[in-house]
Order: sequence, then C-alpha cells, then structure tokens
Amino acid sequence: MPRVLLLNKPFGALCQFSVEPGRACLADFVKVPDVYPAGRLDADSEGLVVLTDDGRLQQRISHPRHKLAKIYWVQVEGEPSQEAVAMLCGGIELSDGKTLPCKARLVAEPDGLWPRHPPIRARKAIPASWLEMVLVEGRNRQVRRMTAAAGHPTLRLIRAAIGPWHLDGLVPGRWREGSVNQL
Repeated sequence: MPRVLLLNKPFGALCQFSVEPGRACLADFVKVPDVYPAGRLDADSEGLVVLTDDGRLQQRISHPRHKLAKIYWVQVEGEPSQEAVAMLCGGIELSDGKTLPCKARLVAEPDGLWPRHPPIRARKAIPASWLEMVLVEGRNRQVRRMTAAAGHPTLRLIRAAIGPWHLDGLVPGRWREGSVNQL
C-alpha cells in the first residue's frame, strides 16, 4: 500500500528535500525516508503538500491531465469586483497561454488561519480581500499570475486542499498520514 503524508508547508520553506544553506526545506519537517512531493509550492506560498513513496501515485496527483482539483485561499490586494472574479473563472490569458476555467469566489478570511511570519505588509489606503480558487491545472506561479492579470496582486497564498486531502487544522510544519483510498 502506498504511503501518503499530508504536510502543511510553512512560508519560506523550499518544496524539496535537498538542503540549501540558510533555507528551510521539506527535510526540516518530514523525517520519513523515501517519500517525495507530488507537485510543488513556491517558497513564498504555504499550505498542503502531499508526499508519497509511490511514483505512479505521485504522477496521478501532480500531472495536469488527471485534473485533480486544488483549492487555494488567496489574499489579494484590493476588493475584486464581480467582473474581476468572472475574469478569473473564465480563464485568463497569460504569457504561456490561456488558463483553463476555474472556480473563484470572494470569501471571508478562512477560519483557523495561522499568522504568517513575516506578516503580510499592510497598507492603510488599500484594503485586502480573500478569494477561494479551485484549479485543475498547475502552471508555474499560476494563481499569482492570474490574480495580478485580474488587477489584484496576491499578498498571501495558501493551498488548502488537493483532491480529497485537506489541511483540516494541520499547523504549519506538521504532517499527518493520509490515505490513498481517499483518491
């Protein structure tokens, strides 16, 4: 039976096991041999990373052709209009082509959200809002590029779920066992 671990990757940590001096990486949080991330999160993104010891499962989770939904909580600059949200939902033309349609909606700040270190910069004259976005593709820095193209740069990005796996109260830097049967 393949092993599945669910990690809440902290802000600033690299989504790799190879150590770079002065940088946190997955090896600082997961001391389990022979598991590897199924997909990546940028160092400046936080949240769920699924790790597995099974290459086929890793491919099934991470490859875009399987269209496994990923849920992101996105704090953006400003207050997106319904037009901006509709633009995100319809797909946005980026430098590497148009994104697939996604689900996007304005939400309140997610419950149980942990403080980020360092904190997000605050601007008194520019409010911040939260979006929930559900994507089935995973281009490099896609969410950040999409929100910027819609006129609302990303301030904080948290992956809350990948397919059937969710953060569910998992604190940054901690992991728990998941089940392949959930997929």
